[in-house]
Amino acid sequence: MENAQNQNRGDVKALIEKIEEINTAMLSTVEPDGTIRSRPMRHLKVDESGAIYFFTGYNSGKTDEIKNDSHVNLSYAKPGDQLYVSVSGTAQVYRDQQQIDDLWNPFMKSWFPEGKEDPNIGILKVTVDQAEYWDSPSSAVVHLYGVVKAAITGEPARPGENKKINL
Repeated sequence: MENAQNQNRGDVKALIEKIEEINTAMLSTVEPDGTIRSRPMRHLKVDESGAIYFFTGYNSGKTDEIKNDSHVNLSYAKPGDQLYVSVSGTAQVYRDQQQIDDLWNPFMKSWFPEGKEDPNIGILKVTVDQAEYWDSPSSAVVHLYGVVKAAITGEPARPGENKKINL
C-alpha cells in the first residue's frame, strides 16, 4: 500500500513538473448540445494533489458549461521540446476572496479591470482524475537514431516517455 502511495506521489510530482513547464492549456468543456469547446487558459497554481487553478469570469459561458457538465480536459503542448500532456478531470467554479488575493498578479487586470475585487472574477479548479503525457527528446539526432533503429530491428521507435496516471 505504501509503495502504491509513493508511486502515486511520484506520478503527481512528474505531472506537476511537466505542466509547470508549459503553464497555458487548452481547456475543453461540453456545451449543452454535446459540442466540445476549447479555449486557452493560463494556470495560476498546481497544488501537491495535482489540482489545477485558473481565474475565470464567474458569469461566463464556460462557467455555465461546467455547471451543466463538470467533465473537462486540459491539453498542454510544448512542441519545441516534444512535450505533450492531456489531463481529464472535473471542474468547479467558485468565489473565494482569500484565494483570489493569494493567486492575484497584476497581469490579470487585463481580464478583470476592477482588480482583485472585480465581482466577475472566479476560481476555476480542475481536480485531475487521469492524465497522460508524452515527453520525447527534442534532439533531431535522437529522433533519427530511433527511426534508423526501428527500420533495422522492425520494432517501433520509442524515442521518449509515455505514461498514464490515474489519481
